[in-house]
Amino acid sequence: MGVQGALAAGESGRAARELLIGWRNDGYLRIRERFERAVEEGDLSTEADAGLLARYVTTLAHGIAVQAAGGVCRDELRAMADAALRGWPPR
Repeated sequence: MGVQGALAAGESGRAARELLIGWRNDGYLRIRERFERAVEEGDLSTEADAGLLARYVTTLAHGIAVQAAGGVCRDELRAMADAALRGWPPR
């Protein structure tokens, strides 16, 4: 719902669309802030781009949510997440 909700709605759905955009952006900002802290604390390399990593994670999560809503099985969803994590930046 948070990913696709109100995307195709007309003017009557504008408030819902804006609310969901804000919700998604807030999630992105929270993840970015956490990655920034991870860089500061040495959990991620100082070369890590916290904003890019946060966008990557949110895009992946939103895509997996769409796939799940479309009926993709849990094992396949987990395999997608595992594949994405194989490309995760080393420490």
